[in-house]
Amino acid sequence: MGAAWSRFLAWLVRRLPNEQQRLLGFTIVAGGLCGLAAVAFHVTIAWLESLLIDPANHAPGHSWIFWTIVSPALGGLVVGVGLTFWAPAAAGSGIPQVKVAFALRYGLITLRETVGKFVLCAFQIGSGASLGLEGPTVQICAGVSSMLARAARLSPQYQRRMASVGMAAGIAAAFNAPIASITFTLEELIGNLDQTMLAGVIVAAALAAVVEHTILGSNPVFHVPRQYELGNASSLIWYALLGVLAAVVSVAFTDSLLGLRAKFKQWTAVPKWVHPAIGGAATGTLAAIGLYFFHQNGIAGDPYKTLTLALTGSLPALLMAVYCVLKLAATVFSYSSGGSGGIFAPSLFMGGMLGGAVGYIDVTVFHHSQDAIGAFAVVGMGAVFAGIVRAPMTSILIVFEMTGGYGLVLPLMIANISAFALARYWRSDSVYEALLIQDGIHLPQGTKPLDPPGDAPLPAQTLPLEPTEDATA
Repeated sequence: MGAAWSRFLAWLVRRLPNEQQRLLGFTIVAGGLCGLAAVAFHVTIAWLESLLIDPANHAPGHSWIFWTIVSPALGGLVVGVGLTFWAPAAAGSGIPQVKVAFALRYGLITLRETVGKFVLCAFQIGSGASLGLEGPTVQICAGVSSMLARAARLSPQYQRRMASVGMAAGIAAAFNAPIASITFTLEELIGNLDQTMLAGVIVAAALAAVVEHTILGSNPVFHVPRQYELGNASSLIWYALLGVLAAVVSVAFTDSLLGLRAKFKQWTAVPKWVHPAIGGAATGTLAAIGLYFFHQNGIAGDPYKTLTLALTGSLPALLMAVYCVLKLAATVFSYSSGGSGGIFAPSLFMGGMLGGAVGYIDVTVFHHSQDAIGAFAVVGMGAVFAGIVRAPMTSILIVFEMTGGYGLVLPLMIANISAFALARYWRSDSVYEALLIQDGIHLPQGTKPLDPPGDAPLPAQTLPLEPTEDATA
């Protein structure tokens, strides 16, 4: 299989002698392969969840409490060993690593990093970590596009452009949101309207979304009972309040994550490879608390089923308020302890729970329809996402594409921009920038990459990565 693939790539290179032709041709190939890689990654996580965290949550008697705590702890231990001794570059969410590769390394992401991210992140999320698969999907897809760029013998500048192709394809496949993937790549990675890059980003995002649609279906990620709309103008008061609260949650999450991560970095009494197990045990404990008192999943493992209930207005106010706090704490433990996984899904979950809780205020005070609870949950997703990730346009579009509805444009704009502006006022840098700064990395703005691609590792890692021959594959 490997030999046949190598012959195909060599044949494609011979048929496309011009470098711009090769860039376009391999952009098309990258879009398709990234879609397949994303589907494989998501299916693997779902399979591991069915083997690990789901049986733990449903173990007989009171043994489920023990297994709910042990499952993410054991998963963290396995991942900690893998990150320490095999693929340290696979730690974290994936977005900062792609930003570093784009800004400093001409898009270079090694084979070991890509495979390690796939395997270790799938195992950690599947065992019950409170982390998302979207950021890791971006890193995996950027790794696929990086390997294709090197196989195509593209120049360093064109290899860098392929990194943006991988990011867009990863977001499109992860969220089933090709339009939002384009704006996110522009807001978070490229930073300007480079027409050549933009063309590749659009092509790759569309192809990855088509592949994902073909295999997994074209339905939105969340199924809401009907298209929500702004029914009463008086509700805008509470949407504005939601934006303020979303900013508070966003800053609290970022500060807590960075503070605990700094403590884990300084904690040398316990080996580094044990740290993710400690974070996993804390996550499992918080998940057990939620299950014991509210009989609802979402803290450990797949959060989208519980989030869908919030979007339909099916959860009580107390549960949503408590689960917003539990999810914040669980994600901080899972990420700060050195695990492998993203923060997109937890951000959306926290936002949905916060928004639903505020929706109950609107219903109680103004006696509006119960549908308002689900509408507020939808808006809350985008508001917290905007406050944490600092991509305001993406936060609006991604909610539209994930829910399939466009009736909440005004509330989304009010809440998202309020959350974004206040969070930026209280904390000037986004969570990804702050993570890189904590690692001693300051990305250049508007300059060319500093180093040519080679055997050296990517710099944005807590643990050193030994040079390997796959860096130049």
